[in-house]
Amino acid sequence: MKLFLKGERCFKEKCAIERRNVPPGQHGARRRKVQNYGLQLREKQKLRRAYGLLEGQFRRTFDLAARSRGVTGENLLRLLEQRLDNVAFSLGFATSRNQARQLVRHGHLDVDGRRVNIPSFQVRPGMVISVREKSRKNERIREAMEFAQGRGIPPWLELDIESFTGKVVERPTREDIRIPIQEQLIVELYSR
Repeated sequence: MKLFLKGERCFKEKCAIERRNVPPGQHGARRRKVQNYGLQLREKQKLRRAYGLLEGQFRRTFDLAARSRGVTGENLLRLLEQRLDNVAFSLGFATSRNQARQLVRHGHLDVDGRRVNIPSFQVRPGMVISVREKSRKNERIREAMEFAQGRGIPPWLELDIESFTGKVVERPTREDIRIPIQEQLIVELYSR
């Protein structure tokens, strides 16, 4: 499964998944039958790795989603999408979620005019995320902004390229989340 973890490289023809869709090594092409638990675990690991979370962080996010009103799987995806590091990636301030996480940790981003360096910070509708004045000259951020033009911005976010700011217009819906995931399998896994 192509998770787009490598930034630009996954969008080009040199992507390893495009060239060879089997695991590396002598026994990579062997077929295995995956059971129900294996499918559930694979979906959880796919989502966890796509957002770059550790197991404990992911479990706490799932518990919070389970306690919230509504469908647990959609709540989980919404909470993951509303993390500051993911919003920075979606706005195009970084080419990958790992790079966006590093931007947040190093204090390059402001939320509503205040410096925030916690990647798991939950953004809400109406919040404005901007690149700090000193960081706007950063070559990596400029390259990422150019690269993001072709990737597109989710409809629940607005971007002003000239001022390096983005605004959260509304909460993301299930249709806005681009990652091909079956969240029901994750809910079933944790419901055991």
